Amino acid sequence: MQTVTEIAKEIVAREGGYVNDPDDPGGATKFGVTIHTLRRLGLDLTQDGVVDQRDVRALTRADAVEIFVDHYYHRPGIARLPDPLQASVFDMYVNAGANAVKILQRLMRDMGQEADIDGVIGPQTVRAAETATRAAPDHIADAYGIARRNYYFRLADGRQASRKFARTKAGGKGGWIRRAEEFIAPRFHLSTAEFNTRVAAW
Repeated sequence: MQTVTEIAKEIVAREGGYVNDPDDPGGATKFGVTIHTLRRLGLDLTQDGVVDQRDVRALTRADAVEIFVDHYYHRPGIARLPDPLQASVFDMYVNAGANAVKILQRLMRDMGQEADIDGVIGPQTVRAAETATRAAPDHIADAYGIARRNYYFRLADGRQASRKFARTKAGGKGGWIRRAEEFIAPRFHLSTAEFNTRVAAW
């Protein structure tokens, strides 16, 4: 099993370098760490008394890994989840915050478990995840990954500006969908035809 640091390093590599896309609510971002995160944590990396885009640009890979491990893995309690879920929920928490947990909680409900949709990993969510994992140990990671993929599709359905993150200019799978499918077994990946059908209304 990978260590949390190894998973965090993969997330950093997946996120890429500095971007400041006006269609991305996260604003200026580097290695997946947004300017809003730096401000929330009070990380004035340039030590000039203000946290701005220069601090985002100054962020190193090591900084990003440390932030993710401390604030997106340990603090939310992802370590309390069953092993098969941790990497994908961690990756999604970096990408979508507490929505990562809400996706899991909705999945637990769909699987017949009791779970409040509150975005918090408490005893109820842990019990539900443990029970669901015991019931479907070979499929729980795929189920969560598919739920992630559906979440991204719904975001793009409702917000035209977000569609470029789900579908490339050439019409193929965008970064959001490819990211979700990294945590889904290949047999559950959407074929080109299936993907095209799903996004045809866009």
